[in-house]
Amino acid sequence: MRLQFALVLILVSLVVVNAQERTTAAERVDQVKSQLLELQGKEEALRARAAQLEEALKPENIERSLAGVGSTRPEELRETRRRQLTIERDGVLAQLRILENSRNRLETALREAEGRAYQESARQTPDATQALVAQSPASRRWLISGAIGLGALALMAGFIIYRRAIKLR
Repeated sequence: MRLQFALVLILVSLVVVNAQERTTAAERVDQVKSQLLELQGKEEALRARAAQLEEALKPENIERSLAGVGSTRPEELRETRRRQLTIERDGVLAQLRILENSRNRLETALREAEGRAYQESARQTPDATQALVAQSPASRRWLISGAIGLGALALMAGFIIYRRAIKLR
């Protein structure tokens, strides 16, 4: 049982190593572009919310929002409402600053990824035979880890068959 568990663990770790192989530069460019689009959508939503809060912070709009509320101290109500809106606006502005920093980092990462993609495309060999001859270390690692994984799987299957044969006696 422990051997089976160990073999499964080895097999899973090999699959994880293969899944974590570096993506190509072109794939990285696509990933960064999609992250930038997502970030821009969030940024637009926050900018719209900030504009709403600025409008709501105007004294006449605070007065209008509390028109239906009766109180013996309307000044305190207005001040409380103004503080709530100010706190929310400050939070939205802080989120916008964070998103702006993230956007700057993503734009830098996009420029770097585009440069790598250009270099990668310039290094590509035109002939398929040359591509087979000039295998990268990553593809060799993948091939070796796949062979080890298949060997571990075969060993596990042999062990299971052996255990069943012993149980049948």
